[in-house]
Order: sequence, then C-alpha cells, then structure tokens
Amino acid sequence: MTDNIPPRPTPPIPPQKTSLAQVLRSIADGSQDERISIRMLLEAMDGRAFGALLLLFALPNVLPAPPGTSGILGLPLIFLTLQMMLGRDPWLPKVIADRSMPRTGFVSLVDRINPWLDRAEKLTAPRLQSLMNDRTEQIIGGFCLILAIVLVLPIPLGNMMPSFAICLIALGLLARDGLWVLAGLLTGVASLVIVSGVVYALIKAALFIIMKAFAG
Repeated sequence: MTDNIPPRPTPPIPPQKTSLAQVLRSIADGSQDERISIRMLLEAMDGRAFGALLLLFALPNVLPAPPGTSGILGLPLIFLTLQMMLGRDPWLPKVIADRSMPRTGFVSLVDRINPWLDRAEKLTAPRLQSLMNDRTEQIIGGFCLILAIVLVLPIPLGNMMPSFAICLIALGLLARDGLWVLAGLLTGVASLVIVSGVVYALIKAALFIIMKAFAG
C-alpha cells in the first residue's frame, strides 16, 4: 500500500538583486516626466546604502555629460558624504532634492553610464572585508567629503579624478570589496596632489601676471 505523502512544497525562488544599472534604466525608460529630479533618484534607490548613492552622483562627472551636471550632482555628494562621516542615514534638503535635469539629458547620461557600470559590477567581489565596518565607513566618508568639495570647485581638471576616486570607493562599499575601496583611496590621494599642483600653478601664474602689470 502506498502512503499518501503530500509533495514537498517547492521553496520560493529568492528575488534577484536589482543592479544599480537596472534601476537607472527603469527610471530613464519608465518615467514620463519632462524633468528628472534628484528626489526621484533618491526614492528609486529605495533605502540603498551610501555606496549606491555616491556612485549615482559621482559617475556622471567622470564621463562626458551635459553642461552643468557637476553643479547639479556635486552638492548632493557633499551632503551625502557628510552624513556618511557622521554615521547618519542618507538625506538631502529640499532645495537640493528638488533640483532636476531634462529627461532627455538623463536618458543620454544613463546610456553613457550603464555600460561602464555593468562592467565594473562584474569585477567586484567580497574581499578584505575586515576593512568594512561602521567606524571605517565614517573615516571613508570624511575622505570622500574632501573629494566632493574639490569636485564642485571651479578648478580646471579638478572634478574628473576626485569623481573617479569616489566611484571606486562606492563600488567597493556596494560589493563589500575592500580592495576597490583601497584603490579608490589611493586614487583620491593622487587626485588631491594633482589638484593642489594645478591650484599652485594657477596662483603662481596669476601673481606673475599681476607683478608684470604693475611693473609695466
């Protein structure tokens, strides 16, 4: 006689984690609004960690982007890195959250960003996780705050390298990859050295021109 044993229920398939590239594409393709605001991007992140937000606002400054992009996306970086340094949850004031760009410009931005983002996310893996803790992330937030301030200053070549450093750090935070975080920190130090050299050269050139003007 065969026992009527009920079939074992099939375990539910865990939902796949939506990548940042997929989130950005869904905003670009799904929104019918004429302008995409920073608030919309924050809401689409759905409570994600600082890594996703830093990457979202830093990456467009590394690639060719519409004019004024660094001005729109630079200020959120300052606020986010400050909160990261203080160990607080991500938040932006209304005056910054309501800033926006045309939807066509955002779509163009996503088209440029996503191929790079897809490749980068495939190269990350959990490594050197002993470096990833709350205290370390606060220190990293303080360093990223310095980079974000440099990024928004009107310094020639002053936005690309700091932005790239923040992107590396952000990818490391997202994947709990301490190796990428270390690479970002080293890149950030190098960018600060280069920017300091540019500022020194500009000041020296300005003083030379002023001295020549008065000497004449």
